[in-house]
This record gives sequence, structure tokens and C-alpha cells, in this order.
Amino acid sequence: MHQYNSFSLFNVPSLQHWQLLFQHHLSPLQPVCHPLLKRHGLTLQIKRDDLLHASISGNKWRKLKYVLRQALSDKAAGVLSFGGAWSNHLHALAAAGHLLGLPTIGIVRGEPEYAGNPTLSDAQGWGMKLEFIDRQGYRRRHDPDFLAGLANRYPGFYFIPEGGSCALALPGVAELWQELPPCDELILPVASGGTLAGLLSARPAGTRVTGYAVLKGKGWLADTVSGLHPPAAGDPGWQLRLDHHGGGYARCNNMDRQAISALSEALAVPLEPIYSGKALLGLFRDIEAGHYAPGSRLIFLHTGGLQGARSYTSSKRSGQEK
Repeated sequence: MHQYNSFSLFNVPSLQHWQLLFQHHLSPLQPVCHPLLKRHGLTLQIKRDDLLHASISGNKWRKLKYVLRQALSDKAAGVLSFGGAWSNHLHALAAAGHLLGLPTIGIVRGEPEYAGNPTLSDAQGWGMKLEFIDRQGYRRRHDPDFLAGLANRYPGFYFIPEGGSCALALPGVAELWQELPPCDELILPVASGGTLAGLLSARPAGTRVTGYAVLKGKGWLADTVSGLHPPAAGDPGWQLRLDHHGGGYARCNNMDRQAISALSEALAVPLEPIYSGKALLGLFRDIEAGHYAPGSRLIFLHTGGLQGARSYTSSKRSGQEK
């Protein structure tokens, strides 16, 4: 059922196993041809981080890289993290834990009935233990008393924030710049803010970074990015586009889903309607509106997460976390 189930990697997790899993390899950079780009005098390439790993997809591979190294260095009993019932982060963490021989626990916002969906079925197949909590309880995921209770129940476990966004996630993301040619603007979807913060931590002079919020992020999202990378607060070289979230996280109407599907076919790039599909559609709408200066060299970061599109419907996915 799972590509790696027969690859029973390691009974004893070690840094050597981490090096094998996270050995450096490049994701391709795909040139894009589209009449809209020609009409506006723009060039666009897509950094295909969705192809970094079969199960640890896109930005999750980069964000987990040094977090998991730290957990192994600390000889953690396992790793515990948080997410919704279709979480790309929990999916990637479960796969990485399986490959490293590191036990994983997922604190899932939602009802136990979600356990049978494709995302959580994969996670359980890789050995992740799931614990479901309701929305009210999930809001306490940053509360010290709540976290202390989890620490008492799971002694020795290394805790990773929702979405994998933390200080140790930033260096893995920042390494992406080493793989890119010079460009005027790097564009990406933004949810928990860790990928954007990591990119800003090593932003080359003269290159702007634009994040397309895939959730309602007015005000607090910029603060989240600056909280992860404080110099971002005074950095004029980045912006958030906040009007292309389509109604909120994991919400996507039929018209936008059809537009994303058409764009995916036109560009020959697989897309989902939650992260990269929504952000790329927003980019093309902004191009049509003249938001980007003629002659600009654009690179779009495909952050993966295609697994989340399985059995997707707005009613099932509405409001689920990252």
C-alpha cells in the first residue's frame, strides 16, 4: 500500500540514517510557457519541490530536515506534532519517522472518524499514533499547561509546532536559494509562515519574495513570519498577497477549482486546490491585472502537498489545519 512499507529502514534511529534520508538533491526548475506571460513580458519558472521526495513532500522535506536532526541528536523517544485531518505536515512527519525508525505521534484536530481518510491512513500505516481532539482543545496547542500535560504523557518526545514552522525549520528552507538562478521575484503559497520566514532569512539582495496567503491572514500572518524571523519586520523586500485565499484555508469554490485544473493542464504541472494551486492561480490573476512589471523574471515555488488533494471536497476539508 505504501511505497516504503517494505523498506524497514532502521530499528535504531541515528544521524547516519538522517544523512541518508536528507542527502542533498535538487528538485527540477521547470520553464513555463503561457500566452499571458508573453503578453505581459514576463518569464516564469516553477521550482518543482513537489518532486523532492515521494512521501516527504516539498517544503515539508526542507522544514523537517534540521528539526529531525536535532531530535536524533537529543536521543528523543520520538516526535510529536499537531495538524488537521488532512495535514501535509503530519503525513510527511509520519513518513520521515518511519524511514528513520523514530516513533511519531500526531495530535489531530477533528473527530476519530477522520482516521480512515487517505492522509491519516498513510500516517497510521507508517506507524504514527493519532490522538484526536476537538476544536476547543486544539486551540490550546500553544498553551504551556496543555503542552506540559502532553509531555507528562509522552516523556522524552520532541515537540514540533503545527506545520513544522519553528526556528530549526528555517535553515533547511534557506538552502533553497543555493539551487535557484538569479530572479527578480520568488513567489510561494503561505500558510503557517515557516517557509516564507526561511526564505527571508537568506534573501539575496535585489530579489523580492511574495507570499500568497492560502488562508485569511490579514495582520497576524505577517506577525507570525516576523516572529519566526524578526529581521523580516524591517525588511522591505517581501510582501503578502492576502486577497487570493478563496474564502479561507482549504476552501475553494467550483469556479476556482476548474480554473486551477485548467492551469495545471496548460502548464503541465500537477496542482491541488489548497496550497500551490490556489497561489499559482492568484499569481496569474495578478499578472493579468498588471501587478508585475514587464521584464520581471519570476520563480514560483511549488511546495508539494499533492497528497492532500485525494478525495478532496470543500465539505470534508473546510477548516482543516496544515
